[in-house]
Amino acid sequence: MSNMIKCQDLDYSYHDGEVKTSVLSSLNLNIGKGESIAILGQSGCGKSTLLNLLGGIDKPTQGKVWLDNIDLTTLTEEKITQLRAQHLGFVYQFHHLLKDFSALDNVAMPLLIRGDNKQAALLAASELLSTIGLKDRFDHRPAELSGGERQRVAIARALITQPSCLLADEPTGNLDAKNAADVLSLMIELNQAQNSALVMVTHDEKIAQKMQRILVLENGQLSES
Repeated sequence: MSNMIKCQDLDYSYHDGEVKTSVLSSLNLNIGKGESIAILGQSGCGKSTLLNLLGGIDKPTQGKVWLDNIDLTTLTEEKITQLRAQHLGFVYQFHHLLKDFSALDNVAMPLLIRGDNKQAALLAASELLSTIGLKDRFDHRPAELSGGERQRVAIARALITQPSCLLADEPTGNLDAKNAADVLSLMIELNQAQNSALVMVTHDEKIAQKMQRILVLENGQLSES
């Protein structure tokens, strides 16, 4: 299996005045194309930090991160942004939808930002929303949707560009049990359909069990569960 993302000897630390806090230490990770991985760990252990490093949002103190065999640590912010838009989708615990736009416009937005034809972008968004059971919600704004519906729209927005890897940070953490199960099933189904890698940070072992691999982050290191 070829690697979509690779980390080598990854360190991340920050300073608060003269106090240095180490979050990640000599961390190594390979994520294959089409692979699904859960990252477990206690609150504050650095799970979200790791996800931000994988996505090129933050830069490591030391070490390397490769995305599709390209070393992110050598690129300008502009190049990283372009690469991120091409290969990655992000889903967070809170949906971060644009409140003044409809569900259809929210999902189409990534395509419009990269310069796709508007009609084609809206058609692709409508097809994806229909696939995930929101055909009757095209014109609804986020405030008019339920929590589960908002998160499904957020997932559709993340996947509309058919990214090589989806990075999800506690995507079901703000949902009740039924909606959480529905959203998780949707992410796994779309992940398999698009053959994209899925990396999910979670604190829920039941959710983690749905992934192909489970990794535990502790003391700045990853270990297989």
